Amino acid sequence: MRLENKVAIVTGAGQTAGTTIGNGRATAILFARQGAKVMLVDRDDVSVEETADLIRAEGGDCLTKSMDVTDAKACKEMAEHCLAYFGRVDILHNNVGIGAGDRGVTHLSEENWDRIMDVNLKSMFLTAKYCIPVMRDQQSGVVINISSVAAIAATSMLAYKTSKAGVVALTQQIASANARFGIRANCILPGLMNTPMAIEGYSALRGVPREQVIAERDARVPLGGKMGSAWDVAHAALFLASEEASFITGVNLPVDGGQSIKVG
Repeated sequence: MRLENKVAIVTGAGQTAGTTIGNGRATAILFARQGAKVMLVDRDDVSVEETADLIRAEGGDCLTKSMDVTDAKACKEMAEHCLAYFGRVDILHNNVGIGAGDRGVTHLSEENWDRIMDVNLKSMFLTAKYCIPVMRDQQSGVVINISSVAAIAATSMLAYKTSKAGVVALTQQIASANARFGIRANCILPGLMNTPMAIEGYSALRGVPREQVIAERDARVPLGGKMGSAWDVAHAALFLASEEASFITGVNLPVDGGQSIKVG
């Protein structure tokens, strides 16, 4: 198994309610299937326990923690708890992200700007701040941050785009500063995905049927005219977490069906 004897923390391991699976849940399940012991982190204690039940039903080993990743004290406790329970932290997978309430520069509220920045960017700084010292002591570790193709493509969502571009810069800096400790850090940039947060959330926001949202989003994807799934993101994360990517650090990996290279 590709992650045998590894310990992973996955933030955002629960998910929004919906008919499909979310990025964090899919990644946590795939990591466990590949032999990792997984600490599942989410602010929704019911949803994160659902993820744990799915992993345990397949014989996987996991631990849950309900917390707010924008809280420094909670992030410190997260790293300490994982170390105390599993003995190490090999993989930090940061999957938390929001976009609700985002607008263009003239209409976006300061409150929503701050909230999106805290959740999408500050949280990844805080989890890394407390997990990287453990990885430095081990002289090994992997940080995977979920950014978005919005970081490099046009979008009407100012705070979301800015925060996700910040995730790219944060990841590059972590990679540069920690390579000498044997720590790798990389970004995944998902494109249009058929996940509950994207489909059910956008459907509710616009007041249109989910089938219409899916059709509109599918039509924007060059590769096959169909969105990706959370499993596409999970498999990219598995590769970056594994020894197969042992000489890869500081990269931004689009998982977007060619969306980011489409011009015009």
